[in-house]
Amino acid sequence: MKILMVCTEKLPVPPILGGAIQTYIASILPHLRPFHDITVLGVNDPALPDEETVDGIHYVRIPRKVFEIYRDNVVRYIESHPFDFIHIFNRPRLVLPIRQVAPHAKLIISMHNDMFDAEKIEPEEANAVIATVSGIVTISNYVGNVIRELYPQAAPKLRTIYSGVDAERFLPGTHQKMQKIRNELRKAHGLENKTVILFAGRLSRNKGVDKLLEALPALAKKHKELALVIIGSKWFSENKVNDYVAYVRALAGTLSIPVVTTGFVAPDEIQNWFAAADLFVCTSQWQEPLARVHYEAMAAGLPIVTTARGGNPEVIFANENGLVVENPEDPNGFVAAISQLLSDKAKMKKMGEKGRELALSLYTWERVASELLEVWEQADELTDTEMTIAAVELTEATQTEAITEQEEKQVDEKQAKKEKKKEKKEEKKAKKAAKEKDKESTQPNEEKTTKQKRQPFILSSSYTDTSDSKKKKKGGSSDRKTGSGFIIS
Repeated sequence: MKILMVCTEKLPVPPILGGAIQTYIASILPHLRPFHDITVLGVNDPALPDEETVDGIHYVRIPRKVFEIYRDNVVRYIESHPFDFIHIFNRPRLVLPIRQVAPHAKLIISMHNDMFDAEKIEPEEANAVIATVSGIVTISNYVGNVIRELYPQAAPKLRTIYSGVDAERFLPGTHQKMQKIRNELRKAHGLENKTVILFAGRLSRNKGVDKLLEALPALAKKHKELALVIIGSKWFSENKVNDYVAYVRALAGTLSIPVVTTGFVAPDEIQNWFAAADLFVCTSQWQEPLARVHYEAMAAGLPIVTTARGGNPEVIFANENGLVVENPEDPNGFVAAISQLLSDKAKMKKMGEKGRELALSLYTWERVASELLEVWEQADELTDTEMTIAAVELTEATQTEAITEQEEKQVDEKQAKKEKKKEKKEEKKAKKAAKEKDKESTQPNEEKTTKQKRQPFILSSSYTDTSDSKKKKKGGSSDRKTGSGFIIS
C-alpha cells in the first residue's frame, strides 16, 4: 500500500534537532519499509533537502512557520498525491482538512500528547475527527484515558502502543563498547570516582529540574562523592538562556557538589552521557504523556527515579527497574527516593539490569512497528460502508443523549421570542383597554380631534424625498461570503 506519514510542524525527520515524535518515526521506518511504499511528509530544514529518497523511504519537506501555513501546505501536497493510508502524528486538527482532499484514504492518528483537550481543539471538531479516523494510537494508557474520558465514543478505536528504544545504541557504561567513552567523558568533566545522577530533558518549569537541584544539598549530607549532569536546553537545539535556564544555572552554582550543564546534545551523541551516568532521574511536574528518556535510561542499564505524572509510571515496575515519587512538587520526595537507591548499590545494579532486560524484551522498535502494522491491517479490512456505519454508531450516543449547544441556543431564542411576543400582546391589550376607558370619559373632545385628523395632509414645498440619494450614498452590500466545510480554530 501507498502510505503517507504526516509529522508535526515543529521539527524535521530524521531527528537532527531531536524530538520524541521525530525519533519515533525515524526508528520504525526500517521495520515498515519491507511491507509498504512509505512517504514521510514533514517540515523543511536548511540541513536537509526538500525532497529525497533514502533507503527506500521518500521524504518530502515543506515550510513550517505556523500551524495554519503548514496545514495548507500538507493539504496542497495530498491533493495532488493520492495515498491508500495517511497516518497523522499528534495533530487531530489536520484530520478534517486532509479528509476533504483524500475522501477515500484510510486515516489513522497517533497521539503523543493530550491534543484532544478543549483548549487545543473544539469539541465539535474533535467529535468529527474521532468519527473520521479508522484508529487512534496512543503512546500511553494515560493519553488514551484522557481521550476516552472526554469522548467515550472513541474507546473502540483506541490502542496503546508503547514506544521503543535502540538497545544497540543505548548501552550500559559497563559494556565493552562504552567503557572507554564513559571513562573519557567522566574524566573530561571532573566526574571520576563520582556517583553521577543524570537528568535529560528540556529546561522548563514543567520538567522540574529545579526540584532535583533543591534536593541535592540534603542528599550530599547523606551520600559522599555525588555529581549531577543536566542535559538539555530551553527548546531542543536552541541553547538560548531564558529566565528559567538562568535560574537553574544560578541554583546549580550555589551547590557544593559538581553540576555539569551540557546544553543541547545531538541525538547521535546523547547515548554517551547515559553510559557515563549511574542513576537517572525524571522530575516532571506536569501530566506528561510518557517521556521517552525512560526507555533510553532502561536500555543504558540505569535505575530510574520518576514522578507519578501522566504516563511516566506506566513503564516502572515497583522496586524492579525504578521508583516513583508521588509528590514531585516537594524536593523531599526526590531526597527519599534517590537516597533509598544510593544506600543500596546492589539494588541499583539489579534495577539497572532489569531495566536493560525490559528494553530488550518489551521496548524494541521491531515490536512498535509490528503493532503499528496490525493497526493498519485492521483498518484496511474495514470497507467504506463499515466505516460509515461505525462513524454513525460512535456518534449516536452523543447525539441522542443531549441537545447540542446550537440547538439549545435555537430553543432559547424561540422561547425568548414567544415570551416577547406575549408581553407585547399583553401590553397592547392593556393600552387598548386604557384607551377605551379614556374614550368613554372624554367623548366630546374625541369627536373634535377626529374631525381635525380627517383634514387632508398638505405636503410642504420645502420637503425633499432623500431616500434614493441615501441609498446611493450608502452603497455596497452587508452580505459576507464565507467558505464552506470544516472550521479550523
